[in-house]
Amino acid sequence: MQYLVAVRALCAFTAKHGDLDLRFTPAPSAQEGIAGHVLVASRRGGDYQTEVSLQGDYKELCVRGRADGYDPVQNQLEEVKTFRGDLHRMADNRRALHWAQVKIYGWLLCREKNLDDINLALVYLDIASLQETTLAEHFTASSLQAYFEAQCERFLAWARQELLHRETRDASLTALQFPHAGFRAGQHDLASAIYKASLAGQCLMAQAPTGIGKTIGTIFPLLKATPGRQLDKLFFLAAKTPGRALALDALARLRQGATALPLPLRVLELVAKTKACEHPDKACHGDACPLAKGFYDRLPQARSQAVSHAAAGGLLDKAALRALALSHKVCPYYLSQDLLNWSDVVVCDYNYYFDSSALLHGQTVANAWRVSVLVDEAHNLLERARKMYSATLSQAQLQDVHDTAPAAVRRALERLNLSFDSLQRQQTQAYQVYDELPAPLLKALQQTITTITDFLAANPTRMDAALQDFYFEALHFSRMADSFGEHSMLDLTLQHEPAGDARRDGWGDAGGATLCIRNVVPAPFLSPRLAAAQSVALFSATLSPRKFYTDTLGLPASAGWIDVQSPFMARQLRVEVVSDVSTRWQHRDDSLEPIAALMARQYAQAPGNYLTFLSSYDYLQKLAAFFRAHHPHIPMWEQTPRMDEAARDDFLARFTADGQGIGFAVLGGSFAEGIDLPGKRLIGAFIATLGLPQVNPVNEQIKARMAANFGGSRGYDYAYLYPGLQKVVQAAGRVIRTTSDEGVIYLIDDRFMRADIQALFPAWWQVRHHKARGTPQRRAAHPGPAQETFKSLDAP
Repeated sequence: MQYLVAVRALCAFTAKHGDLDLRFTPAPSAQEGIAGHVLVASRRGGDYQTEVSLQGDYKELCVRGRADGYDPVQNQLEEVKTFRGDLHRMADNRRALHWAQVKIYGWLLCREKNLDDINLALVYLDIASLQETTLAEHFTASSLQAYFEAQCERFLAWARQELLHRETRDASLTALQFPHAGFRAGQHDLASAIYKASLAGQCLMAQAPTGIGKTIGTIFPLLKATPGRQLDKLFFLAAKTPGRALALDALARLRQGATALPLPLRVLELVAKTKACEHPDKACHGDACPLAKGFYDRLPQARSQAVSHAAAGGLLDKAALRALALSHKVCPYYLSQDLLNWSDVVVCDYNYYFDSSALLHGQTVANAWRVSVLVDEAHNLLERARKMYSATLSQAQLQDVHDTAPAAVRRALERLNLSFDSLQRQQTQAYQVYDELPAPLLKALQQTITTITDFLAANPTRMDAALQDFYFEALHFSRMADSFGEHSMLDLTLQHEPAGDARRDGWGDAGGATLCIRNVVPAPFLSPRLAAAQSVALFSATLSPRKFYTDTLGLPASAGWIDVQSPFMARQLRVEVVSDVSTRWQHRDDSLEPIAALMARQYAQAPGNYLTFLSSYDYLQKLAAFFRAHHPHIPMWEQTPRMDEAARDDFLARFTADGQGIGFAVLGGSFAEGIDLPGKRLIGAFIATLGLPQVNPVNEQIKARMAANFGGSRGYDYAYLYPGLQKVVQAAGRVIRTTSDEGVIYLIDDRFMRADIQALFPAWWQVRHHKARGTPQRRAAHPGPAQETFKSLDAP
């Protein structure tokens, strides 16, 4: 068996040494890099060859790559590198890495063409001036062969270890058994669908009820499919920290339950740099941070110990990586980035694969990895992806940056501010949507980016957090402007009422304006990322209606679908629809008394733990204050804005098996999904909202854009109804977690009586008509959209 390795990966393993040096120097964009390579090639003769594919073997290694250019007339092989700033500031270890790459390419070309010698050149192209700096040397083929073989020998022991690991891993996965005595009801159907979709290389949407064990029910079949599909890696993408924790726990149980053969699975958790950094007050280079000093010299030992830790059954989670990294005095965050290359399963946040500059997607494409992707709680992906592909320019931030900016960039910032003012003068409303991007402002923005880029490149050691933050926002806005289309909209919000033709071109205007490119439909951005994987499975308890998520997330037309039957019975959950209360904004004050009375009455009938979900913190605080004043004998606790992890843990700790009281929370927040309170820890919920997004100018424009993309009849449903009811069903799902749980849900609002809304309830629910001021009516079967009983209630 051969081990395939790219030239760049080989050199990164064998030729990197010295410090980790990430002093901020603006690097050329991917587009600038491509354009730079094209420019260099255009300056060469007609015989010049570009993108030269090369390959060579050494023992068990197959080394391959693509050299940038070869001039047969001069017998010169070139490696082109684009850069900004002062070339003399480039770190020596980075230059050494470039020489290693071109020397490997040089031997592969000599071998292919039977050359006795060759000229090798590093061509550095300054993106700003378009000037080339060429460093060339003459080498004999024999010296390059010796260098190539030496690098291969340094990598060979690791490659042999990797080949053995892959062989052992696949044999163990083939023999892997489910870690429990049997599957839960519905869990086998889910696992079977995931397994078949993976073997077929298909995208699958799986709607499966909460409580059946979706996490292990999706990971297990994908691991079983890994040998047959010859997968390199499995990516488990979670929306929130609890999802990552569940995945890591499931993987630990699979490893512990592997009795036929030990499971040598390398499981890596990736966390944000801000959570992994040991020295947030220091810059990422050897002169500032002790964990960056000599990083690449100590990395091999840390890497080897990490692999040994995984082989002994340990997970490479955040805590384990931190302990391991600190024992070798290397940065935990950048150690995890290196270990990505040698891991089998990666557990991380959505953004690592779906963001515009996503690490996992970029590495997958660059290394031609065969990966399979699991998207946990996939109903969250729409909102998360919208944020990834939206961008904002704030005039207030621009003005704050100007106050402390260096003189070299102030003029550019002032010109951009004038463009903002000019756009404001044209606007007659506080909020306005534009059909086209404002060309003068974009031109000023690009000039500002260029000016800041040149300044930062010339001053790599300068620390100016405010300027860098604005710079990154500006770059992102520029990228989103380049891809602007029907999937997004552009709006300008004034922080004050428009002042007609009055001039507002000074720096003293309060607030200024905010220009926003809002992504409404992330499908065009997500589709290529979905296509890069061998298979993708998106799973959640709420993925209905199917077409809504297919349309907005960009799933292929061939995507499969499974709706796993619930293992729960209608008798386990009493669903009461309260029809004589309105939670609309204008009726909220009037709703406090009947809702509080209903909650107190239910608590008196069945004391225990309950959750109450409201549409906003303002509504929550009003109801909580009213409830505390009128029912002081009932214990209660509240979610507060921006709760930290410790406060969230304290909130959940109140839900004990023998506890009693009512927790107040916001629908769609930390406690409305992703928490597990089985048995008596939670016996009921009061949901006093439909979860519909607020009716405001922005959401009305989103509705219009949805209608334009998917048809007029879908505008309201896609913008308001489906996102709102998804939150309601998720919150309701906190009550019944196992087949032995029993509980009650009160859906408090007259609109819950509508047929189109009840059609979005889980099929196993049965609902009762309840009056907060009266008595419940007889039980009714779950209605469909066309059910006669509700025809008269179809109107809003």
